[in-house]
Amino acid sequence: MTEEEFEDFYARSVHRLTGQLYVMTGDFHEAQDVVQEAFVRAWGHRGKLAEDLGPEAWVRTVAWRLAVSRWRRVLRGQRAWRRRADATVSAGPDPSAVDLERALRELPARQRLCAALYYVCDLSVDRIAAETRRSTGTVKTHLSRARGKLAAHLIDRAQHVPTGESRDA
Repeated sequence: MTEEEFEDFYARSVHRLTGQLYVMTGDFHEAQDVVQEAFVRAWGHRGKLAEDLGPEAWVRTVAWRLAVSRWRRVLRGQRAWRRRADATVSAGPDPSAVDLERALRELPARQRLCAALYYVCDLSVDRIAAETRRSTGTVKTHLSRARGKLAAHLIDRAQHVPTGESRDA
């Protein structure tokens, strides 16, 4: 098959083959990928592909085999992850951590940034001032206001614990 014949073959059959593989795989993007890969492989074998031997069937077969290989690879990966996974189920997040995260989200951005740099990253006030390009006084103000808002939010949250639910859970 010459280059021109292959180009013509590709133009005539790529959409039909993609549609067929879509029906076979149930995933349009997967069908596109495997059909393109099959055509790449067919290009390397174009000298052996004869029109009367069914080059479209050859491409369809290769595309199907590629899809099956991908499925097997995914299934092996999933099985490996399941084998690797811990046997114990981890508990959900600590309720106090969830409350803190909610409280942090309610802070203004500058206060949240300063609080995170100070309490999570363990940076000094001077270092935070340098990184945020603010004065140390401004950083101290943001930290003070953040502490006040966090304390108010967390105290308010602790007072509204539903009955029957322990605060120390």
